Amino acid sequence: MSKSSISRAYELVPEERIGAVIGQNGKVKEMIEQATSTNIKIESNTGIVYIEPRDENTKADSIIKAKEIIRAIAIGFTPEEAFRLLDEDQILIVINLKEINEDPNGIKRIKSRIIGEEGRTRKIIEETTGSKVVIGESAIGIIGDFEQASIAERAIRMLIDGKPHSVVYSYLEREARRLKKRRITGLWKTYGEEQGGKGL
Repeated sequence: MSKSSISRAYELVPEERIGAVIGQNGKVKEMIEQATSTNIKIESNTGIVYIEPRDENTKADSIIKAKEIIRAIAIGFTPEEAFRLLDEDQILIVINLKEINEDPNGIKRIKSRIIGEEGRTRKIIEETTGSKVVIGESAIGIIGDFEQASIAERAIRMLIDGKPHSVVYSYLEREARRLKKRRITGLWKTYGEEQGGKGL
C-alpha cells in the first residue's frame, strides 16, 4: 500500500498533556511527524489533534501509528515510551475506566488496586511481562509486544474484577514462565533451522 487510504485522523488530548505532545520548542511533535511522514496540527484550546498524510506516499499505517503515539502520550506515557510504538511488534492497549465504573471514587479505588502499595503491583506487572503500564486520569495504557501486553491486560482486568493480588501475581508468574519457555524454544528452533538442523 503506497498511498494512504486515510485522509485524516483525530485524537483528543487532555489540556494538561498538550505540552507533552508538542514538546519543548515543538520537538516531540516534529519527531512524530518525521517518523510517520505526517503533518500534525494541534488546537491548544480544544485539545483536538489533526493527523494528516504529508504527501501521497504516506501510508495509512503511518497515520494510525502517529495517532497511537499521540494517544499514548495523552494517557501519560513519556514521549520516549510512546515511541516504542514505532517498532512493528509493539502495540498499545487502552482500558477506559469510565466504561467500567462511572463513579470517580470507584475509578480511584480501581487505580489504587492496580498501582498497589508504593507502586508494587504495577511494578510487578511491568517486570514480569516486560511491558510498560501507565495509570492515567481515567484510563490505563499498556505498551509491549502482543503477548506481553495481553498478559498485562489480563492481569489488570483481574484486579479490576476484584481478584486477590496473590491470585494475580500467581497468574503473572505462570504466564511469564510459559512465555519465556516458548521464546527460548523458538530461538533454538530458529538457530537449528539456520544451522540446517546440525548440532541439535
